[in-house]
Amino acid sequence: LWGTLAFDFGRTEVQSFLISNAVFWMDVFHVDGLRVDAVASMIDLHLDKPPEMRTYNKHGGSENTDAIQFLKHLNETVFHYFPDALMIAEDSSSWPAVTSPTYMGGLGFNFKWNMGWMNDMLRYMALDPGERIHHHNLITFSLVYAFSENFVLPLSHDEVVHGKKSLLNKMPGTYEQKFAQLRLFYGFWMTHPGKKLLFMGSEWGQFDEWKDAESLDWQLLEYQSHHRMHHYVKTLNRTYAMEPSLWERDCDPGGFEWIDVHNAAQSVVVFMRRGHAANEFSVSICNFSNQQLQSYVIGVPEPGQYRVVINSESNTFGGAWKHVPDIIESRAAAWHGRACSLTVDVAPFSFQLLTYVQGEGPQSFQKFH
Repeated sequence: LWGTLAFDFGRTEVQSFLISNAVFWMDVFHVDGLRVDAVASMIDLHLDKPPEMRTYNKHGGSENTDAIQFLKHLNETVFHYFPDALMIAEDSSSWPAVTSPTYMGGLGFNFKWNMGWMNDMLRYMALDPGERIHHHNLITFSLVYAFSENFVLPLSHDEVVHGKKSLLNKMPGTYEQKFAQLRLFYGFWMTHPGKKLLFMGSEWGQFDEWKDAESLDWQLLEYQSHHRMHHYVKTLNRTYAMEPSLWERDCDPGGFEWIDVHNAAQSVVVFMRRGHAANEFSVSICNFSNQQLQSYVIGVPEPGQYRVVINSESNTFGGAWKHVPDIIESRAAAWHGRACSLTVDVAPFSFQLLTYVQGEGPQSFQKFH
């Protein structure tokens, strides 16, 4: 791939060298895990090769059987010595069972980068808001396959180099709109099924691309907009850790429900995440348009109170709203196929996270506006 040479995975000394290196990094340097780059090019003998360079395996297929066996051996060895390691496949292919155990025929990784989600969402966020109504599928398609593997949602170094622009600078619009849309994007990302990866510098919204030979732009934290973006990302992380519905059933289709998925005309999606406990759920409201939505009605499954845990348009995070309601009361009026509904005001380019209030139990943690 990219004009480089490839390892001969069929040679035992090559396998020994590579697997020994993986174990060495975990044993001596105590790394948490490894991301195996370009898995698609390892397992496909034809990938990115002109016809005259293509080869076939002994069965006449294009699968690199030696590379497949190597990956299985690598993961089996790593997990034998380090059961809690992270072994992540950076794989852009549709190869099945990448994150299934080897004894079930899988490659044995425990996570796979969700390249489809990343490409779709970055393409969508770069669109002019007026064009988003025609590309609503880019923010919904990932849920068709979200539970086929154990996914990581990567916002990595690859996306902020080589002229691709930083995450903040990918957003269209004015200075304020760029920050608002990045906050919205991070809220959608944090509450979407899948584990999260955010590349350094993106947490405070660097305007410049990552420069491998220079320091990060730490000085930006002296400016209010970047400081508040940094506070927002810290708040998202803290909220994520404290809200089990966002991660307990990450790989279970029953942990996710669309509430409002078809509102392409207003570029809005609303969805629900569920935890293990009954009535333990949260509601995410994402407005990808530049229009304010007054008294927006969404269906909810339970009567009672819903706490506004995060509103990305709060002044605390750099938004324009100085006052955000703490509690929204639902009413017994069916909507979106659910028995109850609640009414919210939704700012342009905004994200809101609501949690169902269950008395004074674990759900009554501190709100972050």
